[in-house]
Amino acid sequence: MKKLLFLFAFCFCSITYAQDYKKDLDAVIAASEGYIDIFYKGDTALAYTYIDKSLRKVGWRYNPDSKNYSNNRELPFDAVIDLSKRLKERPIPQDAQATRAVEVLEVNDKIAITKVTAAWGIDYLNLVKKDGKWKIINIIWQSAPQWTYRPED
Repeated sequence: MKKLLFLFAFCFCSITYAQDYKKDLDAVIAASEGYIDIFYKGDTALAYTYIDKSLRKVGWRYNPDSKNYSNNRELPFDAVIDLSKRLKERPIPQDAQATRAVEVLEVNDKIAITKVTAAWGIDYLNLVKKDGKWKIINIIWQSAPQWTYRPED
């Protein structure tokens, strides 16, 4: 009887854990997809939903004429809101919006990291779970890369 009770408790805990993991995974993906739509749709409400106000976003834009990257560009939360508003007035063309991918690199119980590919380039998002909600707290990005090295290549 004790073995049966232990087995039942173990299975119940495993199912609960799997459901929590799936819920967190779905929320991390939703935040990453929402991040893309902040800029594609100019949707500031998504920024307030998915980005922590302490955001640190840094990145580099490639200039094909000079064949160089810009100096480090920083966008705090308020600058993301301003950019989103400008993009609502002058949205990214629909054909460019077809560039959309979210790759989940890791999800833990408190932190996660995803790779987002969009029309403007590649972003790595660091997310943190605060008050039960996943928020983007750190972003590092660059324009579409000129080359990529992956250890598995």
